[in-house]
Amino acid sequence: MNPEQLTPREIVEHLDRYIVGQLEAKRSVAIALRNRWRRQNVAADLRHEIMPKNILMIGPTGVGKTEIARRLAKLAGAPFLKVEATKFTEIGYVGRDVESIVRDLVDVGVALVQQEHEARLEDRVRDIVERRIVEAIEAQKGVKRALDGSDAGRPTFVVGQDGSVHEDHGTGLHAQVRDGHLDDMWIEVELDENEAGPKVQAEVSAAFDFAPIFEQLIPKKKRRRRMKVKEARQAFMREESLRHLDMRRVVDEAIERVEEYGIVFIDELDKVAVRQNSHGPDVSREGVQRDLLPLVEGTTVSTRHGLVSTDHILFVAAGAFHVSTPADLLPELQGRFPIRVNLDPLTQDDFRRILTEPSNSLTRQYSALMATEGVTLQFESSAIEAIAEMAFQANENAENIGARRLQTVMEKLFEEISFSAPERDGEVIPVTDAFVRARLGDIVADRDLSRYIL
Repeated sequence: MNPEQLTPREIVEHLDRYIVGQLEAKRSVAIALRNRWRRQNVAADLRHEIMPKNILMIGPTGVGKTEIARRLAKLAGAPFLKVEATKFTEIGYVGRDVESIVRDLVDVGVALVQQEHEARLEDRVRDIVERRIVEAIEAQKGVKRALDGSDAGRPTFVVGQDGSVHEDHGTGLHAQVRDGHLDDMWIEVELDENEAGPKVQAEVSAAFDFAPIFEQLIPKKKRRRRMKVKEARQAFMREESLRHLDMRRVVDEAIERVEEYGIVFIDELDKVAVRQNSHGPDVSREGVQRDLLPLVEGTTVSTRHGLVSTDHILFVAAGAFHVSTPADLLPELQGRFPIRVNLDPLTQDDFRRILTEPSNSLTRQYSALMATEGVTLQFESSAIEAIAEMAFQANENAENIGARRLQTVMEKLFEEISFSAPERDGEVIPVTDAFVRARLGDIVADRDLSRYIL
C-alpha cells in the first residue's frame, strides 16, 4: 500500500512491529505523517498556510525515540536526517553551521530519488549491459558476429566455463549471459575512469545549466580491468544508469520531496537548553537555539543543488531533559514544537517483550547469526525472563541506558558461543534459565563489575 494512504491506526500497527510500547509517541508521529497526505489534498490557496506540527519527544535514553522517527521516515519513503544538537555551535564558535542540516538532508533526498530512478532504468539498460558483456567475451576470444539481430541464420556461439568457444545453433551467447550461466567467467572490460564524473557533472549543471561547458571540460577516460562476468554486469549497470539518468530531473524531484516530505530528527536537544542562573558555555548553547529557530520556523537555505525552503519540513526533536526542562529552551523555540510527548521508562516486562515481539528482535537476530555457522539456538521462555531480569537489574545498578542494555547483555551471554561457533557445526544449544544465570549472574550481582562490563 502507498504509505501516503496509510491511516494513523495502520501506521501505529506498523511501528508496533519494531517498537514496544510508547503508544502516545506513536500516535503523535502517525498523525503528523497522515497530515502530510491531508495537506496535499487541501485547496491550493490554503495548502501553503498549513504548517507541520513539530514534535518534541521527552524521555530517557534507549526507550525508542530515535527508532520511532527512523521507522516513520522509512515507512513514508521520505528524506530523513538524524543530527545531534551538540554537534552545532553558534556562528563564530568552532562547530558546524546549523544550515548544514538542510544541505545534508538534500543530499539524502538526491541519493534516495536517484536510487529510485536507477531501479526504474534497470530494464532499459539491461539489454545494453548484456550486449557489452557479449562484446567483451567475443573480443577476447576472437569471435566476430553482429549483435543487432541482423545475423539471422548465422551460427551462434557457446562459451564453456573454461572459456572455450564453439558454434551452437540452439543456445546463443546472449542468452547464456542473460541466464547467468557465464557469471564466473573472467573477461577484460573497459570502464569509465571516473564513474562519478557524469553524476557530478549533472548535479552541478542542474543548478547552473553549464552542461555544454562541463561536457568539454570533463573528458571521458577509460581503463581496462579484468573481472568476472557477474562483477562486470554490476559495473556496467552503474555506468549505464548514470549515463541514462536525467540528473536535472532527479535534483528537482529531490528538492521537492525534501520541501514537502523531509523529516529532521534533532537528538539531545536538552543538551543545548540554557538552565536558569547559569553562565559560561551556556552562551554558545543559546546561540545554537537561536540559529535553529529560523530553520524550524521556516526559511530558505542555499545548497549546492539550489535554494531549499524549510517551511514544510517536519522537525522531530528529542531529549532526556533529566537536568534541564523544555521550559529552559528559548520561548520562541518552544513554540515551534507544539506537540510534546513523554516516553515511559522501560520496565522488566518491556524488556521481555522487546526480546521476542518485534520482527527484528534480538533473539531472532542471534539465532540467525548462529545459524550461518550451523548452530541452532533454542530459547526457553524462562531464559527470556532471566535475560530481561538481568538487563533491568543492570540498568538499576549502573547507568540506565534503556533497551541498549539488552544488546550488551546478549553479547556477553553469547560471547563464548560466538567465538567457538565455527567448530560447533550441527550442534543444538538450548538457552535455559540456568544457562543465562551461569554466565551473567555473578556480573550483575557485582555492582562495580557490572558498571564496566554491562
